[in-house]
Amino acid sequence: MDRREFLGTGAAAAAASVTVGKAMADSDDKSNAARFKLNYAPHHGHFKHHAGDNYIDQMKFAADQGFTAWEDNGMMGRPADMQKKIGRTLEKLDMKMGVFVSFTGFGGFGDSDFMTKTTDAYQKRLRKKMQEAIEVAKRVNATWTTVVPGAKNQGMHPDYQTANCIENLKVMADVCEPHGLVMVLEPLNWLTDHPGLFLRGVPQAYQICKAVDSPSCKILDDLYHQQIDIGNLIPNMEQAWDEIPYIQMGDNPGRNEPLTGEINYRNIFKWLHDRDFDGVIGMEHGKSMGGKKGEKRLIEVYRWCDNYDEPVVDV
Repeated sequence: MDRREFLGTGAAAAAASVTVGKAMADSDDKSNAARFKLNYAPHHGHFKHHAGDNYIDQMKFAADQGFTAWEDNGMMGRPADMQKKIGRTLEKLDMKMGVFVSFTGFGGFGDSDFMTKTTDAYQKRLRKKMQEAIEVAKRVNATWTTVVPGAKNQGMHPDYQTANCIENLKVMADVCEPHGLVMVLEPLNWLTDHPGLFLRGVPQAYQICKAVDSPSCKILDDLYHQQIDIGNLIPNMEQAWDEIPYIQMGDNPGRNEPLTGEINYRNIFKWLHDRDFDGVIGMEHGKSMGGKKGEKRLIEVYRWCDNYDEPVVDV
């Protein structure tokens, strides 16, 4: 049986592990030199065992390994001087800035109010929040910011909550549009990580974005979350593609790097490349192994998945 395109059997997956393992053994800590085909974005901490604890040094190491983007969910919480330094470094390294989180309706500001309130006072708070995000985006040259609407309210019909969500997002989009900042709505899974949130699937997010009808309100398709809650990853991307400028990922189960779970990221990366996707793919996941060994595996796995035109294995 010739399996040149897809990790579909246990034998193929095992052979892939051998291939990656050999690449790890043959590599050293030096630069891989070649830039990746797609804009995979590591996070602070992914390469601390190679680059040390210094934030900027980790960015430089990532760029030296061929990564062309960077992601930092917590950018809003960093000092303005540090944000500016990060922005200057990204420019020097020719790396794209990925998302930073500006609004979440869980664990703090918002909660279920986002689904139930459209008062002037509440929307004033929303405008202020997005204005703060705009200032951060300017410092780091960011295009996208993550927005999670909030918790589902059990005391209000879901259709009314959808209408309120749309109205509040329109207010936020009006602030973002003149500055070119794009809110990307992130649906999160209920089954493992975020039970009770209002927005949980790409089809639902697509409906909301169409209703908001703004270039500043789009979808962040986190494939880890979508695999858990609704699956059907590529068909859902296909149907919602005109509203998806940003991808995040992690394998499932475990939320670690590709080849550790059930998602065929090699095939997904090929699908994205065939559509000339030039956005960012956020590496919002952990590592299956610790220390330098885990970081080297992370790099080699991405390199192997990025070379999707090469044969996988002959069985």
